[in-house]
Amino acid sequence: MATVTLKGNPIRTAGELPAVGTSAPDFRLTKADLSDVSLKDFAGKKIILNIFPSIDTPTCATSVRTFNKEASQVPNVVVVCVSKDLPFALKRFCGAEGIDKVETTSALRDDSFARGYGVAFAEGALAGLFSRAIVVIDEHGKVTYTEQVAEVSSEPDYAKALAAVKQA
Repeated sequence: MATVTLKGNPIRTAGELPAVGTSAPDFRLTKADLSDVSLKDFAGKKIILNIFPSIDTPTCATSVRTFNKEASQVPNVVVVCVSKDLPFALKRFCGAEGIDKVETTSALRDDSFARGYGVAFAEGALAGLFSRAIVVIDEHGKVTYTEQVAEVSSEPDYAKALAAVKQA
């Protein structure tokens, strides 16, 4: 279990992020068009998993906007934004914001992502939602960088995530 804080109050996650150097766990997520996607659908690409509690919070929205702008300039990279939001909410947000360079996905149908990546909150007001984290996966499916953001209301380190994907 990892322990993070929400406005200074500790909250534990149900597990740990996958270790750098290990194979990325497979998952099944639902895209905004309600089709399913798994890790193998991104084979041959570098992946930034932008994991967060809900698109309807300012920090989560900022992370999606930032990765939409920054990562789109890196060749052979796909940013997969992952939350438990309904696909309809993700589609509404991206449409209103003009976001079209990231793949928004929901873990509403399957808990394989929560199990494999250890990001579900195990307790507190946000129990069941995902902690804020970044996982970078290279084109061979290996984890090359992780960040479990210590304070849920803080943004991830975009520069380190982008540097990791460029080196991957």
